[in-house]
Parts: sequence; C-alpha cells; structure tokens
Amino acid sequence: MTIDLVIEILSESFFAVLIILLPILGAGLIVGVIISIFQAATSIQEQTLTFVPKIIITAVAIIVALPFITDKLISFTHKIFNLIVTVVK
Repeated sequence: MTIDLVIEILSESFFAVLIILLPILGAGLIVGVIISIFQAATSIQEQTLTFVPKIIITAVAIIVALPFITDKLISFTHKIFNLIVTVVK
C-alpha cells in the first residue's frame, strides 16, 4: 500500500462524506437563515424557536435523502472492497 493509494482513499472518503452531508446541512442552513430573518423582522428573540424547525427539517432531509445516501455509501464500499482485493494480490 503506497502513500498515493492512501491519499486517494482519504480524498475519496472526504468527498463522499461531503456529498452525503451537503443536502442535510444545506436544508438546516436554509431553515436557520429563514427563521433568523423572521426573528429579526418580528423582534422575537426566543432561542428555542430555531431548534424545533431545524430538527424537523433535518429529519425530513435525512429521510428524503436516504436513497441517495445509501447509493453513495454502497458505491464507496464497493470501491474500497475492490481496492482491498487489488492490494492483497
């Protein structure tokens, strides 16, 4: 196992994590900005107002993105298993 192979595996894993988490974090970010604008416009300074919608939207985003996440994880696992077979030979 060479350094180049390790760097390639690490870069692919970081990219896979980024691609998997991007829809979930994006949904939370958009909801957070919308709620912050609403709070600034109405002068409501309730701290718990931001948590409940973010939790609900994050759960919905995870459920909606679950097939995409599963597909990405399965393809990444296949790549890693193929690399293991290649390195062991």
